Amino acid sequence: MTFTNSSGESITFRIGSPFMINNIEGLGEVGADIQSQKAPFQDGSSFIDAVMNERDISFNVTIKGRNDTEISQYRTQLSRVFSPKLGPGTLRYQYGDIVRVIEATPTHVPNFPSGNENRGSQFQIALLDLIAHDPYWKTEGIEGEPTFEPLFQFPFSGEFQMGISRDERLIVNDGDALTPLVIEFYGPAENPKVINETTGEFIQVNQTLGLEEVMRINTADGEKSVIFINAEGVERNVFNWIDLDSTFFKLRVGENYITYTADSDIQGAIVNFYYQNRYNAL
Repeated sequence: MTFTNSSGESITFRIGSPFMINNIEGLGEVGADIQSQKAPFQDGSSFIDAVMNERDISFNVTIKGRNDTEISQYRTQLSRVFSPKLGPGTLRYQYGDIVRVIEATPTHVPNFPSGNENRGSQFQIALLDLIAHDPYWKTEGIEGEPTFEPLFQFPFSGEFQMGISRDERLIVNDGDALTPLVIEFYGPAENPKVINETTGEFIQVNQTLGLEEVMRINTADGEKSVIFINAEGVERNVFNWIDLDSTFFKLRVGENYITYTADSDIQGAIVNFYYQNRYNAL
């Protein structure tokens, strides 16, 4: 397991490292608030929804060193990396070939308990607690679904591509929850539109994108945005360009049949999707 804070500093916990985990809690269990309603004279209630709570992750660490001086240095390093003032960091957990990440914030400076059972000349026990406001574990890399499907290669250098510009694709969400998307439209395109045919939801941009212009849309809760990037790379917020009937849809669990259309010829157009599948537990 590796924790990387917002400043880019990391500590890896593994056998052979100065930092080794004794036990960890919170990899799976996370509470939920059940939303329900009750009609007059109704026996029981009716289920409406379940809202996941934050995830609490706690673990004990054994710090090992050759002497008191080295132990003190490692304590300082652990306290610096796990500083609550730095805000959320990334916790990366690997078990065999499975890798998951979660954004988590230390809830306190690491606790170094006293007593002979917790502190010696060559070891120190540390207690750490994190809170993940988004409780889902995610795939490590953001997965892209390219629009351009290469078919041919030629034995010469230089920029040259041939292939098929796809206007449809099947994306499978094998996670446990709805997955938000980052969608990138590349110009030229007139009123580009992406449709999730599986659910009937769509996102349409009522604007003409010129050559080398890009539209980036984020559908994540709390991060919804529509950003236009001109040919010079300058970004600006253009939320008002979105069609009013659009939905900032997410990938449902299972298969999602996605299509792309525009009021102009889409041959050569590029639309990319980026997402991270979400999981309830490791």
